This record gives sequence, C-alpha cells and structure tokens, in this order.
Amino acid sequence: MTDSSEWLIYRGAGEPHDGMSRLPAPPPWRDFSGRDADAGGDGDGAGGAGVDVGGDGSRDRRLGGHRHLAELHRPGAEELEMINAALYLRRPLLVTGSPGAGKSTLAHSVAYELGLGEVLRWSVVSRSTLQDGLYHYDAIARLQDVQIAAQGGYGAAGGGPGAMEAVGSYIRLGPLGTALLPSDTPRVLLIDELDKSDIDLPNDLLNVLEEGEFEIPELQRIADRLPDGAAEVLTADGTKVRVRDGRVRCRAFPFVVLTSNGERDFPAPLMRRCIHLELGRPDHNRLATFVRAHLGDEAARAGDDLISRFLERSRSELLATDQLLNAIYLTDAAAPPSRDRLADLLIQRLDRPR
Repeated sequence: MTDSSEWLIYRGAGEPHDGMSRLPAPPPWRDFSGRDADAGGDGDGAGGAGVDVGGDGSRDRRLGGHRHLAELHRPGAEELEMINAALYLRRPLLVTGSPGAGKSTLAHSVAYELGLGEVLRWSVVSRSTLQDGLYHYDAIARLQDVQIAAQGGYGAAGGGPGAMEAVGSYIRLGPLGTALLPSDTPRVLLIDELDKSDIDLPNDLLNVLEEGEFEIPELQRIADRLPDGAAEVLTADGTKVRVRDGRVRCRAFPFVVLTSNGERDFPAPLMRRCIHLELGRPDHNRLATFVRAHLGDEAARAGDDLISRFLERSRSELLATDQLLNAIYLTDAAAPPSRDRLADLLIQRLDRPR
C-alpha cells in the first residue's frame, strides 16, 4: 500500500531536504506565472486601496485553464435575462449570492464572449473610497521631483516636473475611472464585494454611475494653461490617454458588475440604479462544470463523490465552491487512505461557531 505521507512536502522533521523540488505546479486558479507584470500597479502607489486590474492570468484563473467556463457554462434563463437587461439598459448589474456561486466569474464570462477586452477589477475593502476607484494624484511624488529638479538646476522648462504639462504624469486613473473613458464599445468593470465597503461608498457611487462622468480638479485648475487643454495620464491597465479639460466622460457606458455576499443591505437609491440578480446555490452540473474548467474532465469524474458530498452538506452549512476545488485538486495528490479525511479538513463550514 502507498504510504499516505508520501505527498507531504514539509515533513516537520527539523532537517533540511530538497522536498521543494517535488512540489507540483499550482492549481490553475492560483497560477500567477502568466500575470502581466505591469497590470496591477505597485501596492501603495497610484492604484489605491483594494485596486486590481485583471490581466491574462486573472482571466484564466477565473474562467479555467483547460477550457473556459464561458464555453462550458450555460446560464439559466433568469441569469441570461438579467445580464442582457443590464446590457440593454446600460445599468450596473448587482449580483448577490453565496461565496463561490460564480458572481465575479460572470463578469469575465461576459467580457470573453462579447470580446470586450480584459476585465477591470476593483476589489473593495473596508477603507475603499470613491476616489480609489476614480483616480489618484500623487502630489508628494511631484513635489519631490520638483525639489530634485531645482537642486539640479532645471525645473519647469522642457516638460520637467514643475511644468504644467507634467501634472498628468502624477495622475493614474483607477478601474472605475478607466472604465468611464470614452470608447466605442463598453469596458467590463468588476466592483467586487461591495458589501465589504465603508457605509458611505454605495451612496458615493450614485452620481458617477448615473452620469457616467467625473472631474479631475487637479487638471481642471490648469486646463487653460495646457496644450489644447489636455494632459496625458496613466490608466489602470497601464496605457496612457489624454484627458481634456479635466473631465472624463464615457461614450459607451461600461458593463458594471457589483458583487455582494449578502452581508448587508444597500440603500434604495443604489438598488434603483441597478439590475439585481440573485445567484442560487450551484447544482451538481454547475459544480462539475467548475471542476472541468479548472482541472479537466478526469478530475471531475474522479471527484464526483466529493461534489455530491459537498452539495449535501451545503444544504445546512455555509460552504464555498473554492473549498471544493481545493479538495479535489489536493486529494488527487494524496494517497487514498487519507483522501476523505483531507477533504473534510479542507471543506469546513464557513459559519461554524468560533
């Protein structure tokens, strides 16, 4: 019989060994090797709190590495109707449901099928503000550059840090701001886990989502001194665009997906501006589709019993689909005697008493 401890990399023996050389490739949804190095920004710079931009790696992690969920998944009638209603009406789509129900995947699926480019993602946290989503002006960096330039004997001339036309170099649009740039086809914007936000953010979003535009006061104040009244700024996905008169105004309203785990209620004015889609618990077929998309057909067949057990438990316990994927991926590497025990350790109820 195979030793059930053979799969262990760290053995707790207190002696160094070459076990890391045996570590297999990561599961597809945790594979960051294909990430665009320039897409995500640098932690504490212009991106702001909880800001992320999905590159190719993000899309593959969301939609699966073997075959895209966009190709495999067939949404239900109500889901299709609400998505298309949001597209027709140019309204944000508020998607609620339990963790792992496929809320954020929906945005990637729509972008993939309709050819709308990479998804712009704003991961909301408790300290997120509307400003984080719109743009960031790094006044401190500009001041430092002006001081350094002055010490070196040059300054405002030739587009240096002190020059008016250089102000745009210190402005970076956030995901929401980038999504509102004028374009012939809409961008897809995922505002993920809005229910994690400060109490004010849902109300702060109202005007921007209604009007499809916003202002950048730092550029408006100097617009009459800029060539053609325009400044070049950096977008959330790393390109440069010209903003005229300090105003960003969309031509095609973006397809905005706001997700919520249902941990709080939202104000009526926000609900009035959104199309609301409630995703129910995934059934056996949909869970099997998730597994096939990320791990392949063989893993779906081998993990069919785990899918059934997961569904049975989810009727009375709060579980997330991520836990099922983790269990099927890892138990495939574990010896049979420890398979069920390992799966139970990985699939623990999220609402268990502390």
